[in-house]
Amino acid sequence: MKVFVIGSGGREHAICECLKKSPKVDKIFAAPANAGIAQIAECVNIGETDTEKLLDFALNNQIDLTVVGPEISLAAGVADVFQANGLKIFAPTKRAAQIESSKEFAKNLMKKYEIPTAEYQVFGDYNAAIQYVTEKGAPIVLKYDGLAAGKGVVVAQTFDEAKSALEDMLLHRKFGDGKVVVEEFLDGQEFSFMCLVNGENVFPLELAQDHKRAFDGDKGANTGGMGAYSPLPFISENDKDFALKNIMQKTANALISEGCSFCGVLYGGLIKTRNEIKVIEFNARFGDPETEVVLPRLKSDLFDIFNDVIDGKMPDIQWNNQCSLGVVLASKGYPEHYEKGFEIKNLDKLQDVEIYQMGTKQAGHVVEAGRAIPLLTNGGRVLFITALGDNLKQAREKVLTEIAKIDCENLFWRKDIGHQAINN
Repeated sequence: MKVFVIGSGGREHAICECLKKSPKVDKIFAAPANAGIAQIAECVNIGETDTEKLLDFALNNQIDLTVVGPEISLAAGVADVFQANGLKIFAPTKRAAQIESSKEFAKNLMKKYEIPTAEYQVFGDYNAAIQYVTEKGAPIVLKYDGLAAGKGVVVAQTFDEAKSALEDMLLHRKFGDGKVVVEEFLDGQEFSFMCLVNGENVFPLELAQDHKRAFDGDKGANTGGMGAYSPLPFISENDKDFALKNIMQKTANALISEGCSFCGVLYGGLIKTRNEIKVIEFNARFGDPETEVVLPRLKSDLFDIFNDVIDGKMPDIQWNNQCSLGVVLASKGYPEHYEKGFEIKNLDKLQDVEIYQMGTKQAGHVVEAGRAIPLLTNGGRVLFITALGDNLKQAREKVLTEIAKIDCENLFWRKDIGHQAINN
């Protein structure tokens, strides 16, 4: 079988690595891919939102299954175009993907179908938003109503922080021309619950927790994620059952009722408050970096799982009993301004870990005879190193020991990933 993976980050690298293990997969193509994916797949130079070229490639190469990683591809309607041409694709339609691409759509859906979430209001006018924030007070959460690569959410601890964020979003249009969802601050443990969905069929994956803040101690700006781990000792089976029944299944059913049945990965960004589990946000695809710690725990054949879900069958999803923890190595300055093009050395010296490349590229020339083409930084989040262990502390120690071997002058990383579980 031939598989086509759309995307170019660590999530897509992890998906390709997992698909490679299937005895049924003969060939993996990836577009536009990265230097790490290039080691296991044939790279195709097509952009993630160029739906017509992606379609032409899939048709011309008789692709058996396409898997979509990034949200921008979903918002561009790649699933609609592929389905209209009879191609098998594991991804939701553009309308169903509104659960992620429009915060307003998601919040209105939750309100209509009584899916537990924070109280909120939606604003397109700066002055009205400021008045609401003044009435409610801080802390308060501000979310840009659109895609912002994981950076369009501000948890404002003070009124001044909220005012600055609203200026960025509504006056300066930092993320584009869109509204802002202002919602109450929820206190508790956050976690990521990804489910494979087709219509009313909802199949849960293992839970993970992402770390959004840039620096140790959960300090600094929100990022696309600086690390993750799985499983979560503070979420009980009863908690998971509640979330599956009252949030994930209810949302899948709600999307059917709204005429946009979902097929793909429904990602619930959830929080366990003192009273109940509530939704912070939904995504319409695999989380990044959660995928890079969840898939290494999968024992079953991912290719079979994708096909079974699409075909309306019960997939065989089995997990190992190990703990998984991974850390992002990011360019200094991320998530704000950062420079690219720094050489990464010694990756070949790392042992007993998974190396997922996120923002990398091969230099276009050989520096000297007999030397391999250098690997360079090419993004904000550059590498993701994952280790399995008997417990989370062991997995983290293994990751940090191996990261210390990497030679690159422009990377930083957190050393406390998993602290909520390891220190408590």
